[in-house]
Amino acid sequence: MSPSATTSAAVDIGSNAARLLVRRDGATVIRRSEITRLAEGLGRTGRLQADALERTADALRAYRLLIDEHGASMVRVVATAAARTAGNVEELLTIAEAALGHAPEVLSAAAEARLSFAGVMAGGAIGRVGGHEDGGGPAQLLVVDIGGGSTELVIGTGSPTGREAPSGLASLALGSATLTEAQLPSDPPRPEELSNAIAIAQDHLDDALRTLGDLDDAVTIVGLGGTITTVAAVELGLPVPGGEAGPAGTRDVADAALHGFFLTRAAAEDVFRTLSGEPWRDRVHNPGLPRQRASLIVGGCCILVGLLRRLRAPGLVVSVTDLLDGLLDGSAASGP
Repeated sequence: MSPSATTSAAVDIGSNAARLLVRRDGATVIRRSEITRLAEGLGRTGRLQADALERTADALRAYRLLIDEHGASMVRVVATAAARTAGNVEELLTIAEAALGHAPEVLSAAAEARLSFAGVMAGGAIGRVGGHEDGGGPAQLLVVDIGGGSTELVIGTGSPTGREAPSGLASLALGSATLTEAQLPSDPPRPEELSNAIAIAQDHLDDALRTLGDLDDAVTIVGLGGTITTVAAVELGLPVPGGEAGPAGTRDVADAALHGFFLTRAAAEDVFRTLSGEPWRDRVHNPGLPRQRASLIVGGCCILVGLLRRLRAPGLVVSVTDLLDGLLDGSAASGP
């Protein structure tokens, strides 16, 4: 490492995954997402469970080793939906600070949405689609971040050369974990369960879209978060990474091939039909699907296809850059 190199790191403690981004002089060194299932049982009990907290602590301790190894001089740590709703959030914050050496900040839903938008703008994925290939003008963007405990929708204007603030945002108290726990008890889910889950997701989406106002017919939808990147990885047949420690299937796919990929509505529907029609024991064998995300991915798909159907959208652009990039003030070079 150059003596003058500046290294920064950001950690997001999410409902499904703990995620790490390390950058040196604006270039990505590490982007990692470990599936910890922090919110498992939260919907039933209102509290984070001991085994979920321990899984999260294990991931954070491994992240601290990487942060220290790369000599990060600036570290930001945040927690999102699970931390906002858990009755024992202080236990999570204490464990996380002990593991990382940095106290986490619990983000509001609005702050999470704004940072996700900033991360998308930092990554440049929209420059590859939506008429931007020829250097066209700004387009209306709808940024969609499907998480485990919430889904953020952010509307704004963006171009490959500019980074504007969002003009509106909304947060749905609904994510892949919460929808699965509440509506999809069967393995595989029954048709009526899937229909109910999609209808509930669309009801939440309708409420959110009303707060955002009219969308341009040519709006470009940009999707991020574990559900969307996983559906894209399944469509592309990308391999699931293994972990250096612990069982394979706990790490999300973060391949550069995902960034800027246009996931068509037809492809999303096809992945949804395949995954929702299989029991867990068969679903886990799909390329691109980490084993530990297999029990929640159908709930996430219900939100995704519900949105694409409601908007009659042809598809969305996948962004690998996200909230973590927004936390580091958009200092990354274009791309994941």
